[in-house]
Amino acid sequence: MKNFKRYLITSALPYANGPLHIGHLAGVYVPSDIYTRYLRLRGADVISICGSDEHGVPITLKARNEGVTPKEVVDRYHSINKKAFEDFGIAFDIYSRTSNKVHYNTASEFFLKLYNKGEFIEKTTEQYYDEEAGCFLADRYIMGTCPNCGNENAYGDQCEKCGTSLSPNDLINPHSTISGSKPVLRETKHWYLPLDKYEGWLKKWILEDHKEWKTNVYGQCKSWLDQGLQPRAVSRDLDWGVPVPVEGAAGKVLYVWFDAPIGYISATKELTPDWEKYWKDPDTRMIHFIGKDNIVFHCIIFPAMLKAEGTFILPDNVPANEFLNLENDKISTSRNWAVWLHEYLEEFPGKQDSLRYALCSNAPETKDNDFTWKDFQARNNNELVAILGNFVNRTLVLTGNYYGGEVPRRGKTGENDESVIREMAQIRNRVETSLESFRFREALKEAMNLARLGNKYLADSEPWKLVKTDPERVKTILNIALQITANLTIVLEPFIPFSMEKLRGWINANGFTWQDAGRDDLLLPGHTIRKPELLFEKIEDSQIAGQIEKLAATKKSNETAAAKVVPSKGPVTFDDFSRVDIRTATVLEAEKVPKTTKLLKLKIDTGLDVRIIVSGIAEYYEPASLIGRQISIVANLEPRKIKGIESKGMILMAEDSDGRLVIVAPSEKTGNGATIK
Repeated sequence: MKNFKRYLITSALPYANGPLHIGHLAGVYVPSDIYTRYLRLRGADVISICGSDEHGVPITLKARNEGVTPKEVVDRYHSINKKAFEDFGIAFDIYSRTSNKVHYNTASEFFLKLYNKGEFIEKTTEQYYDEEAGCFLADRYIMGTCPNCGNENAYGDQCEKCGTSLSPNDLINPHSTISGSKPVLRETKHWYLPLDKYEGWLKKWILEDHKEWKTNVYGQCKSWLDQGLQPRAVSRDLDWGVPVPVEGAAGKVLYVWFDAPIGYISATKELTPDWEKYWKDPDTRMIHFIGKDNIVFHCIIFPAMLKAEGTFILPDNVPANEFLNLENDKISTSRNWAVWLHEYLEEFPGKQDSLRYALCSNAPETKDNDFTWKDFQARNNNELVAILGNFVNRTLVLTGNYYGGEVPRRGKTGENDESVIREMAQIRNRVETSLESFRFREALKEAMNLARLGNKYLADSEPWKLVKTDPERVKTILNIALQITANLTIVLEPFIPFSMEKLRGWINANGFTWQDAGRDDLLLPGHTIRKPELLFEKIEDSQIAGQIEKLAATKKSNETAAAKVVPSKGPVTFDDFSRVDIRTATVLEAEKVPKTTKLLKLKIDTGLDVRIIVSGIAEYYEPASLIGRQISIVANLEPRKIKGIESKGMILMAEDSDGRLVIVAPSEKTGNGATIK
């Protein structure tokens, strides 16, 4: 791999429309911080950039719902999240915001550079307009009935019940969420970035030049590129955002997907007058830390923007993580199903490292993972307390008791001692290899293996027994144990920085670098250490029970809210109902629909024929679990295209109180094509 002079680390800009939760931390900010701290230990020239994403429809929706201005919303959550990051030890060099003047100027200049180069396509199209409110409607300001599942509260970009991607024109009986009135179609002009123009270049750059990217990142990019890219609008009709800086663009702002990543550039400008060396020098390595929902934007769209501009470097890697669930359920802001960072810091004071450790140990690096409070407690008590804390405490207490806190001189060493010394260096190398490959779970496990090594060394050597019979041997044992302790402050620093700062204070040593890791002479004979305290404290059952009860109350509240009986629809005649042909069928094949999160493509045997049905149930059923399963379908539903796939029919589903969809099927196996009456 190329040797770089410097590093530019960016972390996805969180929307300033709500507080941070553990899903954000596990997906983006803990791995970003680990890697940045590791680079700093190496002495690298590195800056870590982040900030609040303060534009876009979610902000304006939040403001409208609360009866405040968008600025009041972003000011509130920028402050909350900035403080939470600081208190949690996420060491950004700057935490900026896209409402700053420097960002408005930078985003405008970027747009104008592309505009003047003729990179945009200008198109006039018909879009929905609210005549009562006097404005064009963004997709999320339009609601109506989903043509796929009948959900009456589908948005203009997606039905959140069945997962179907929509456009506002797909909705049945659309209405404005601002005034409630029926919108009308009016012509409006926008500018589009022709992604198809860069498709060939992107295929080579990603699929050939970056095969080392994580499989989840590479796979999602390949799926998008294989289906072909289309021009994408860079502007929209809103009054909150960076104004489009050309004539004839009144009432139009830069689309947030175009605006937000430029925030990395503007934040760097705000941080340092030497910003160009981080963005324009090929000897800089740029790495984006993001969640999987941002892969396409950072791997395809933003690189196309940078390529079109022509003077910027491109990201060298984009180590995106998958999603973290909570107690076997998707984290949901709207359902309050989350562990909020600012609340955790209040309820578990001084335990930042316990959460950092748990989230890294269980990081969703290649697939969605689950956070449970019981596992969190076990990680803290059985690993941080019982392994790391136990080794450090025994080593420092014995040194204080036997030698008054002075590092003893090492005497003659045996094979076991030499083996332990060699293993220290090997562990450092394995941690480094894992970190350089963005395998943070593996890196943390290897770093903790050093504490395990130390515990085993003390247990095998038993210095507390030898001190009376062979005191010289004990000096050697504790000298090596102290070298292990000093090494721990280096290899664990990126993961649990608060605890390692405390430990460095106890061993009275600072200034170690990553290159020092693996050495067996970090603490010289006669060096004085201080009296230790407990490095970690146990988390009690009562604390965990309180958190579980808190979630149970949230779930009960959600169920109560969801348990409202849906009003009955108007009556239908017997003849009307008899025209609906409901039959049994068996699933032959099942696969996810590319570029969607909720759609499955099913090949089914209806007894009459073999056909394809597209259904929004990927959130609840793995494709493999459906093969061979009997289902019930509406067999004579008029076919319609979903994501370019003709779907012939609809699966019968029941919706339980928490919104989960469950397949309705015969309780006993029947032949395919049996009619349901």
